[in-house]
Amino acid sequence: MLPSVINAQPTTYMNPILGGDWPDPSIMRDGEDYYMTHSAFDYQPGLTVLHSRDLIHWRPISCALNRYLGSVWAPDIKKYKGRYYIYFTVASSSGKQNWVVTAAQPEGPWSEPQLVVNGMIDPCHVVGEDGKRYLVMSGGNRITLTDDGLHAVEGSTTHFYDGWIYPSEWITEGLCLEGPKIYHVGKWFYYLSAEGGTAGPPTSHMVVVARSESINGPWENMPSNPLIHTSSAKERWWSRGHGSLIDTPDGKWYIVYHAYENGYLNLGRQTLMEPVHFTADGWIESDGGDASGMLPAPLKSGESYDRLARLGEFRVGYEWRFYKDFRPERMSVEGQTLTLQGEGTDVGSSHPMLFNAGAHAYEVETEVEIEGNATAGLTVFYNAGYNVGIAFNGKNVMRVRRNATNGGTKVGRKHIWLRLRNEQNVVYGYWSADGKHWEKQDWALEISGFNHNTLYDFQSMLPGLFVYGDGKAVFRNVKYTCRP
Repeated sequence: MLPSVINAQPTTYMNPILGGDWPDPSIMRDGEDYYMTHSAFDYQPGLTVLHSRDLIHWRPISCALNRYLGSVWAPDIKKYKGRYYIYFTVASSSGKQNWVVTAAQPEGPWSEPQLVVNGMIDPCHVVGEDGKRYLVMSGGNRITLTDDGLHAVEGSTTHFYDGWIYPSEWITEGLCLEGPKIYHVGKWFYYLSAEGGTAGPPTSHMVVVARSESINGPWENMPSNPLIHTSSAKERWWSRGHGSLIDTPDGKWYIVYHAYENGYLNLGRQTLMEPVHFTADGWIESDGGDASGMLPAPLKSGESYDRLARLGEFRVGYEWRFYKDFRPERMSVEGQTLTLQGEGTDVGSSHPMLFNAGAHAYEVETEVEIEGNATAGLTVFYNAGYNVGIAFNGKNVMRVRRNATNGGTKVGRKHIWLRLRNEQNVVYGYWSADGKHWEKQDWALEISGFNHNTLYDFQSMLPGLFVYGDGKAVFRNVKYTCRP
């Protein structure tokens, strides 16, 4: 199925601009083209690059990281002297490391990842007034880069900013001076930081601003800080923070950041945008309120793009991603048919194939055929320990709850249709012998607690496909429907 693309003339928009798990957005403009990437965490391939001409409709164009290094955090995408760079943190059993990939164009191909420096997190590339390249890191630290941007200059780590101390009565996770983004606008370097912690209480996260005429400081905190902040648990968007500034060719400014949605923390941190402006005294003010209302569109022209219209093509790294391990040899695609080799002994160890629905209510449907001694089906998946779904082993249709299969309807056939429905955090399943007449299963599971605040890992509940055991499954006619 081809993507749904139509001419559009938007004058307003509503958040999110990317619904679902699109955390730690980093955005850049190159002429009239915009490019954005996000934290991948444990999903692979990682660092999907998206393109837009209007800042509202986004289309995946490449995937910059095709092997698993660990949990991928807080990337920064920049163009420098005609080449594109994505710097990012990897958290693994070896500790925290910062890597870079490069490309001649955002569509790729992207280079193999290069280790830049050990320690610290959340790198941001910036060029100082001295012409040198730097990586600004969390905690108000900075390193100097070699001219090629691929290595840290030995012994160059410098602490040069202490953050903004918010009122002690505010309810947060802690200072957590993270997610730095620096922009040179006019005579000022503007230093945007995330503070307060990215999850925890609804009022935790925020974006604070400081400025200096030199990359070396001194840095003056904005008197009206914070620029972005959730002030009450009654708001729609919680833990608003980790902001990136972006401008339009005609001089308008916006800030792009992430937030959790009240009541739907398990959708992950979604990408939001709101207008800002520079004041007469050179500071920044937000014009977006609590980001829940209608806002003016940055640009009048663009194109609408349905991100999930191409699910049936099984494009890994674009619409689809695997949990922790992606091995191309496991899968083969012919037209709208996917054959996926089983792996592991349950859903959690199967490295399922997932996509980002980003909706409060939806259903996923597929035709599935079992080959060999395999179990396959549909899942809504947080991590290897927390998942739900509907499974089929060529004999029975079963419920999945935290990897365990139980219940069961005897079907006595290798080829059936499955449907999994998520209705505002309540998940239940159906099966069919012909794809027309459906039998609802006698179970339902509530999943609102499957989120980072309770389970950590920075994951979200993503729907998708799984196969485990000694055999294969053939999936046809994958269909996603967003429900009201």
